[in-house]
Amino acid sequence: MFLLLSHTLSAQYIYPKTQCNLDLAVAFGSAFSPSISYQNLYGIGKTDRFKIGWGVRLNTFFSGQKNYITAPARLTSGTQSIVALFTENIAGNLDTLQLTKSNLSSVNGTIVLQYSFKKLDLGFNIDFIGFSFGGRQTGKFVASESKSLHGTTQTAKPTLFNLLLISDSDRGSLNSELYFRYWVGNQWALRAGASFQFLEYTTDKTLTFENDRFRHKALLPFVAITYTPFKMTAKDAK
Repeated sequence: MFLLLSHTLSAQYIYPKTQCNLDLAVAFGSAFSPSISYQNLYGIGKTDRFKIGWGVRLNTFFSGQKNYITAPARLTSGTQSIVALFTENIAGNLDTLQLTKSNLSSVNGTIVLQYSFKKLDLGFNIDFIGFSFGGRQTGKFVASESKSLHGTTQTAKPTLFNLLLISDSDRGSLNSELYFRYWVGNQWALRAGASFQFLEYTTDKTLTFENDRFRHKALLPFVAITYTPFKMTAKDAK
């Protein structure tokens, strides 16, 4: 028994230099948002505990009525630089598009950062470029200034091109996740965390302030299941 215990305690986890993940996640709450992703992670350092990588993710977002607010940073904060992160919104520039429902999808490339503690991974990922698609939706336009457009019915479709820039300078629909993952075996894991999403629609007509882009921001909890063909294993310390 003593020899067996000593053997177990002397075992160490060996982390693969590269890791491939196939992941199915479901975010929920004020909306329903399933996603499927594939990731390639590459170890950095002697232990390969820290990994950086890339991936591809299919996002979907379904909900009832949502308010979409004026999207371009030049209107929301008056700047399109990193300063927009620390600048209050200009209330007089903000209009609202109240869509009766949201039904959009996006396919984006993803950047991934992750650190591992034996069976537990802590990580962050964020979409950086891609495209969106979905059907047209109608909704009420609430204008901050224009009396002629206030209360009119407008039609919009998902903004086609997605690009990660800085805060409200982002364009299109992008998803990011802060997560932890627990490995229940060598190839299967459970994952959970928070999903922060930018959802964007473009109206058929240019409205006030020469703007046609409107954004909804959603913070949702999510759960997921992960499969990988390669995972850390216990090996006797030399």
